[in-house]
Amino acid sequence: MFGKAIACVPASTTNLGPGFDALGLALKLYSTIELEEIDSGVEIVVHGVDQDKIPMSTDNIAFESANYIFQKAGYQPKGIKLTIANGIPAIRGLGGSGTAILGGLLCANAICGDPFSPDQILDFAIEREGHPDNVTASLFGGLTVSVVDKKNVKMVKLSPPEDLRVVIAIPDYTLSTKKAREILPQNLDLESAIYNVGRSSLLVAAVVAGKLDMLNVAMQDLLHQPYRAKLIPGFEDVCNSAVQAGALSVALSGAGPSVAAYCTGLEDQVANAMVDSFTGNGLKAEAKILEIDSAGATVSLHMQNSY
Repeated sequence: MFGKAIACVPASTTNLGPGFDALGLALKLYSTIELEEIDSGVEIVVHGVDQDKIPMSTDNIAFESANYIFQKAGYQPKGIKLTIANGIPAIRGLGGSGTAILGGLLCANAICGDPFSPDQILDFAIEREGHPDNVTASLFGGLTVSVVDKKNVKMVKLSPPEDLRVVIAIPDYTLSTKKAREILPQNLDLESAIYNVGRSSLLVAAVVAGKLDMLNVAMQDLLHQPYRAKLIPGFEDVCNSAVQAGALSVALSGAGPSVAAYCTGLEDQVANAMVDSFTGNGLKAEAKILEIDSAGATVSLHMQNSY
């Protein structure tokens, strides 16, 4: 009998303004990763959104992540077929790499008989991703606050108000996380640090208390957005147009270039305003109106006869 595991992993938007590398929010936009034992060899198939940007070779991060689990578990499949149905725009600040990593880890873990707990899977994912915000939200769902302490993640999951929607404006170009990190300053002055700590704390408190009217102040940032904005044509215009159209607040999604507007109504108007603003700055864009994913990643195992 050979095992076939299928993982469905949600996208995420992270930072939410001031919560750099700590805050993540899972979204109802998904990629499906299927890992199947076969008689021999390696097969990798990718289809869906931005399939041309995802390697169909052994340097695919989902495949590498699956092998990581197999090695840790001491399991050697005869062969592996990896199929990715990608639903998340790649290299756009929506946690696509994190979903691939989690999909590979979860599927391989299921095939091995689940030797590793969800917390261990999270630690493995952060080791591979380099930061906790995307993978924590995608694995557990909801709004997550996470930090790494001595190589182990400490996280708390929160449930945002049910009427909160996120309008994601996705411009038609990519921005690598590496490039978006290189532009950041290596040091932060005390005043800016206090500014971000206060707003990040206010943001979490506002979500817990359901006081979403505070998001416009709570999502302000001095740590990364002022620098990354320079890499995104029309960023300030897009943010202003979203608020004018009725958004509660706006923030860069992850490292960008996508922009996330937070709403409890008027989502269609906000989406149109953001796309029009990107267009006015010379960029094609699309917008998605997304609910919060509260469940996180799922994985199922199916056994089948070998031939």
